[in-house]
Amino acid sequence: MSQGKEGRPRIALGRSTPLLAVLVLLLAGLFGWSAVNQWLQSDTGTALEQSRDQAVAGVQKALDGQTRQFASQLQLEPVKAALAGGDAQASALAIRDKWNGVEDAVVLDSTLMEAYADPAAFGYARLSLLELALAEGKPVARVVRDGGAPRLGLAAPVRLGEREAVVYIRQPLNRLTSVFDTIDAPGSAFLGLRQGGFTIVAKGNTGLGGGADALARPVGETGLRVVAELPDIGEGPMGLGMVACAVVAVLLLALAVLMLVGRKRLKLPALRRTTEVVDDNTMTLQQALEQEPLPVAAATSARAAGEDAPARPEPGAEAVVPGIFRAYDIRGVVGTELTGNVATLIGQAIGSEMQAQGLREVVVGRDGRLSGPELADGLIEGLRRAGCDVIDIGMAPTPVVYFASYHLRAGSCVAVTGSHNPPDYNGFKIVIGGETLSGDAITALYTRIQEGQLKRADAPGNLSEREVINDYVQRIADDVQLDRPLKVVADAGNGVAGAVAPQLLEAIGAEVIPLYCDVDGTFPNHHPDPSDPHNLEDLVQMVKRFDADLGVAFDGDGDRLGVVTREGKVIFADRLLMLFAADVLMRNPGAMVLYDVKCTGKLADCILRNGGSPMMWKTGHSLMKAKMRETDAELAGEMSGHFFFKERWYGFDDGLYSAARLLEILAQREESPEEVFAELPDAISTPELKVPVEEGTQHAQVALFVAAAQLEESPFAAARLSTIDGLRADFNDGWGLVRASNTTPVLVLRFEGDSEAALERIKGVFRTQLQQILPEGTELGF
Repeated sequence: MSQGKEGRPRIALGRSTPLLAVLVLLLAGLFGWSAVNQWLQSDTGTALEQSRDQAVAGVQKALDGQTRQFASQLQLEPVKAALAGGDAQASALAIRDKWNGVEDAVVLDSTLMEAYADPAAFGYARLSLLELALAEGKPVARVVRDGGAPRLGLAAPVRLGEREAVVYIRQPLNRLTSVFDTIDAPGSAFLGLRQGGFTIVAKGNTGLGGGADALARPVGETGLRVVAELPDIGEGPMGLGMVACAVVAVLLLALAVLMLVGRKRLKLPALRRTTEVVDDNTMTLQQALEQEPLPVAAATSARAAGEDAPARPEPGAEAVVPGIFRAYDIRGVVGTELTGNVATLIGQAIGSEMQAQGLREVVVGRDGRLSGPELADGLIEGLRRAGCDVIDIGMAPTPVVYFASYHLRAGSCVAVTGSHNPPDYNGFKIVIGGETLSGDAITALYTRIQEGQLKRADAPGNLSEREVINDYVQRIADDVQLDRPLKVVADAGNGVAGAVAPQLLEAIGAEVIPLYCDVDGTFPNHHPDPSDPHNLEDLVQMVKRFDADLGVAFDGDGDRLGVVTREGKVIFADRLLMLFAADVLMRNPGAMVLYDVKCTGKLADCILRNGGSPMMWKTGHSLMKAKMRETDAELAGEMSGHFFFKERWYGFDDGLYSAARLLEILAQREESPEEVFAELPDAISTPELKVPVEEGTQHAQVALFVAAAQLEESPFAAARLSTIDGLRADFNDGWGLVRASNTTPVLVLRFEGDSEAALERIKGVFRTQLQQILPEGTELGF
């Protein structure tokens, strides 16, 4: 090291030039590799989309071919003769004899009495297929569970002698799945075929299946969809994209060449002097270190001073990703984002927070997902590691977990549940000291894990097991009893509510017909989300078939409720809330009733007419429960189907209890349920609409929308604007809403009008404003 003109040290660089050049070459290689990798991943996306579209066309072609062949088989003379003779068994044998590969054939009377004698044994999916064939009057095909495994089922209406009948054919599933054998999908990506939440066939990297619906395409009107997902496209160094990485790589390579080759040609004298003649004042590295020793590490200094060393993260903390800590709960893909070890760290963080608040006992329950036992075990281990005493109630709906925290006087609980998400997801809903965690309280758990602020008790907490479902049912049945019997079909969508709903509704005096109440974590029949009308189609058919008074549906963990009438009409949650509010306000005049921003504009007037105090609030079950505590509200509800009763209950969201209260109200009335619902105010409205946007931008997009709508010249100037959750604009003849989803990168919209013209006008106002804000080419879909 030599002294410059101003006396500052100067490093001699000459001998280090080759080393620096090598380092620059390595950097060029890094950026170049990143550019190539991103290009390959982009190419994978194009190939995957082509494979997906090829699969959609192939599956549709296979189904069309099967239904055409089925229709042709029915026209064969031996089959026609057997059918004309009225012999069901001979007709079935004729079809099997003339159609190679058929596993089974059955001819049933159109009343389907044989099948409905024991619908669970016959199979609800098969029943749905037969009903669909009779309704459409032509051959149809669906994937059904038959013979203990998925099969391709076909059905067609026929005449059996003088009677109406239906033919059912069972084919091997490879009639459909063989399409995927010929598709050359990228091995690093995921391609699959799904019906509801059940994956029929998977190809490629199956670990990516969790979010595959983002690129999904439906196969006509069959209920099937081809799903696809790409691996995460990794960003380059410093977050640079493909083109930027390539440019940097070229520049670095050029610099390295100049350093290695150009130096020899130019023979710079200054550099040669530096490399050949070393200044007398130049110091070696050892001499420099002797004069300026390295600073002592902070942790070492702290220990030397007698202070506590800073906390260190637990092993495996780096595997915990921040994205699973959502606005209302913790939720992620099993195997990649959620593992047993991650669950243990989350449990330890929850236990640490409980201990900080002087709490010790906690209830743990899980839904029916296949990953539930492993994650619950990991969670319990972490809670006990922090010194908490755990009461394990096993498999139970989320409302039963909440109930157990009150019933067993624990005050805290964790439900291991993926709610209504696809089968590959799971998560945790958390209550500490009676408060459901949300927002910052959830992200604080992640901070605890990363900063190592996790308590490790000297001895693990106690573990006990307790069964509380019978207590839950008894507690409700002691309070709710129907004045007259009602026949109700209960659709649990193969979620955990199926383990409780029939027992509960029968206990209050209803006649119950169970539908998909066998708990199956793959959700083979339909997605357990009652807010989507498509998921209620089978329930509508069953209500009509059994001439039931009502149909009720539950989501995957039983905290949401959906309702359909005998006529097949879906009664949305905001109208159900009108009925609940009128009932509660009869006993509690002046009580506060909360509802979220997605509910009908007619709800507030209904609450006021019944002597209540309406208040609109943000969407989210955690946020709604917090507002209930703040306002001492007796009742709350969300458009998604969450209902919260504090009157006669505990104030948490409970789809099962809400169903019991609904049946209680209907049984008190002399009118039919249809007549009761017809009395409720109604309007013309859209379902919940979703506009996908770039990840992480949804809140910023809504902020821009709100700012533009509040300008004086804005078309929203004539509306009453609410900005508590996005922007809701109430006009004299309807309203519209745009808000950012807290769980997925989408904008959520809903519209309502007193007439079709009003509805279209309001949609147009929102559409125009969104087109000015969102990137060009964004599909709005309304």
